[in-house]
Amino acid sequence: MIASQVIRLAIPRHARGLASQVGSTTFVPGSLHLKTGQSFYGRSFGAPKSIYGETVFSTSITSYTESMTDPSYRGQILVFTTPLIGNYGVPSNKAPMDKQDVGVVLESQNIQCSAVVVADVAEKFSHYKAVESLASWCQRNDVPGLTGVDTRAITRLLRDQGTTLGRLVVGQDTSLPAPSAKEYWDPTHENLVDQVSTKKSYTMNPTGDVKIAVLDFGAKANILRSLVRRNAAVTVLPWNFDFNTIRDEYDGLFLTNGPGDPKHCMEAAMNLRRTFQEWDKPIFGICMGHQVIGMAAGLEAYRMMFGNRGHNQPVLALASSGSIRAGRVYVTSQNHQYALKLQDPFPAGWEPFFINCNDSSVEGIKSTAESGKKIWGVQFHPESAGGPLDTIEMFTDFLDECRSHRLGQRVQTGGDLMGAPKPTSGMNTAESARPISVAA
Repeated sequence: MIASQVIRLAIPRHARGLASQVGSTTFVPGSLHLKTGQSFYGRSFGAPKSIYGETVFSTSITSYTESMTDPSYRGQILVFTTPLIGNYGVPSNKAPMDKQDVGVVLESQNIQCSAVVVADVAEKFSHYKAVESLASWCQRNDVPGLTGVDTRAITRLLRDQGTTLGRLVVGQDTSLPAPSAKEYWDPTHENLVDQVSTKKSYTMNPTGDVKIAVLDFGAKANILRSLVRRNAAVTVLPWNFDFNTIRDEYDGLFLTNGPGDPKHCMEAAMNLRRTFQEWDKPIFGICMGHQVIGMAAGLEAYRMMFGNRGHNQPVLALASSGSIRAGRVYVTSQNHQYALKLQDPFPAGWEPFFINCNDSSVEGIKSTAESGKKIWGVQFHPESAGGPLDTIEMFTDFLDECRSHRLGQRVQTGGDLMGAPKPTSGMNTAESARPISVAA
């Protein structure tokens, strides 16, 4: 009896002692106003400023730091459906740039969403890699937060009425009336991709055995990491770079994720259409890159009601390719508001690759065997960060196809099969490059 009482009393007290104290955080009033007329009142944390944005929700249970640094959340007020956020703090975001990493631990150098809304922000954090609290991190990045509100109610509203413009209000502004409908700012009217894409080309792992060009629409770090760790020499290019001017220097082309309306990237789609016609090397696209591939192929992109954001989206494979088997359901990580329309017939030379098991939206397309091309696009994120790794081997599939194509060309021309690729002339090497391609 005495022993059990000691355990009940001592262990909780000891466990609480392991958590790191945020400090004397002073909360001030905060509120969230939606353009549709609803308002939610709570307490603010992070940066003491008010902002406008597009209010969206994520069902992710963990990895709030990865979500908040994902450039695809640019311009958005991110509502987490998980009640407690911040309990394991925030790690140091510095990593080496070498064959194993790309300069950051998270998905970009800074927080990318405009604001965060959580039911209960943790005032203490506990993790061996944590260096600061969520509130401190938001304050350093000039990002406001709101806590003490019913995020389930907000999520139900967004599910019923769709993604809604909002204003997160901090401090004395909470006593003011809600904004009029015409005052709300819509970030989708801006080319958000142009804001987060790299402005200068740079190369990582220049001695890799296969050369991949990456069109950067707002790349998550783990996409680049997934390529570099498979020994690819990766040259990252601005989203609107005309790849056709240098395509002969590469073994494959990769198109990344990115924020906003894909119609702002029509220039890239038109350049890519020419690449389809004149190039037979492998091409792979994720999220925004998938949508750009679809538009280049002749498909139409549309705005979904509330999009898919979370780490638990099931997709059904309609065709087999590499590690993917037709008829199998894969659980995926997603973050998107737009999708490609499913049409019948599909454009010549193309076929659906994946379909969403919940809403039947197009989750992937691929070139047909008859087309003679090797092109894939997926709406979800095989690299996760965070989320499941069901489809991570798609990176291996892509690079294997690039190596196979390169080997075939070397055999035909009598070239050196083992020759290592050299950095592109005029491109920056890893030593002088920014770690990843996001706005400061």
